Amino acid sequence: MTTEIWLRLGRGARHVLMIAIVVVALYPVLWMIVSSLRPDGHIFSNPSLALNTFDTSNYTRGWTALTRPFSTYLLNSAIVVIGAIIGNLVTCSMAAYAFARLRFRFQKPAFALMLLMIMIPIHVVIVPQYVIWAQAHLINTFWPLIVPKFLATDGFFVFLMVQFIRGLPRELDEAARIDGAGHGRIFFQILLPLMTPALATTAIFTFIWTWNDFFSQLIYLTDPNLYTVPVALRSFVDAQSQSSYGSMFAMSVVSVVPLFLAFTFGQKYLIRGIATTGGK
Repeated sequence: MTTEIWLRLGRGARHVLMIAIVVVALYPVLWMIVSSLRPDGHIFSNPSLALNTFDTSNYTRGWTALTRPFSTYLLNSAIVVIGAIIGNLVTCSMAAYAFARLRFRFQKPAFALMLLMIMIPIHVVIVPQYVIWAQAHLINTFWPLIVPKFLATDGFFVFLMVQFIRGLPRELDEAARIDGAGHGRIFFQILLPLMTPALATTAIFTFIWTWNDFFSQLIYLTDPNLYTVPVALRSFVDAQSQSSYGSMFAMSVVSVVPLFLAFTFGQKYLIRGIATTGGK
């Protein structure tokens, strides 16, 4: 065999291997979609992806199976997600500008402390945070899930934007300062429009992580009328003596649709944001 044939065989083997990995990775999602179209009695008896029956009643039953229509939980998640996105975009970008462009006392220790906060798991701080919100009588509201985002508590996004701003030429700041611009105008009129990839990356990741967040929302929300999508999906198992897995899978498919749309329409900004912040 010639070298060209061996190269073609190697490329073909790599493609087959990648396809196999994709199939294995997507199998749980595909099985969930197929199971949402099966009667409850056929879900666990048939692990294949072959769809012998097409039963859409799981979607109609699941939509009204809990104390409220499932649209209520979608709306609750949307409120939390929108608040979290706005908070992270506003405060994390401001904090990143301060770390990347300003010079102040204890700047490096503060930046190191911010990076350290990234490595602390939420389980370490959830108890003192819960005590604070309980003393403020704000448990069982959306505020504990939204307000921290307006305090630049997500150090990962601060770090991401710092790296992006450091990649922008300082000559832009100097030219604006010669024209009499202060830090406010430099940030809002010069740098912020150039930070679109980093801002889009922050928005997409915030959307995905907040929409999928189960632990924090389970801790702070106890009123079924305030349940978000992850907590509501858990109720399909807890609220019924005989769990309706078909309805749960159907509503799980519905809950995945916003994530799919967010990634589909924002993937080009996501790739640009990661590419432009990882090289500095």
